[in-house]
Amino acid sequence: MAKRSAPEVNAGSMADIAFLLLIFFLVTTTIETNQGVSAKLPERQPPNQEAPPIKEKNVFMVMVNEQDQLLVEEELMGIEDLREAAEDFLDNGGDGSCTYCQGVKDPASSDNPNKAVISLKNNRGTSYEMYVAVQNELQAAYNSLRERERKRLYPNEVEWREMWAQYNAAKTSDARKEALEPKIKKLQELFPQKLSEADTQRD
Repeated sequence: MAKRSAPEVNAGSMADIAFLLLIFFLVTTTIETNQGVSAKLPERQPPNQEAPPIKEKNVFMVMVNEQDQLLVEEELMGIEDLREAAEDFLDNGGDGSCTYCQGVKDPASSDNPNKAVISLKNNRGTSYEMYVAVQNELQAAYNSLRERERKRLYPNEVEWREMWAQYNAAKTSDARKEALEPKIKKLQELFPQKLSEADTQRD
């Protein structure tokens, strides 16, 4: 008795099905994109023009050595005290020009939040955990001061971090983003984030 040959499966339409599925997913998939506050970058200075000098008292020096020791203004400090020290520096208002600052107005510290610069320098031996912890504490100092001003200027608005999250979320409506943008810009102008990170070095 002759053996029957197994019927072959016609796979000619599989390519068409795969192509249709690919088109379906391309059309229906939403790719989230983050949108930041639009900012105009400063014009490039001519090569022969020097940058304006920064007073030493307007620079908050933060250094982390290869042993993960934190030196703030050349003094040892625990990571748990960094946020408060950064806030005191940013909010000092030493020259009296800052009407919303609540600091001690120490003439030896920063003149104004717009002039205050935090300089961070890490050693190549610094651990990644310490690097992230320092960055978090410095960012938290800016967030804390902006939240304080949010309560003063926009008491009916959500917290600063929630405002920022909503503004950058793709699902947030355009109307909500338009309402948030001037408020976010205002709070950023009051305490602009001037964090300068120097190249890592070896001791």
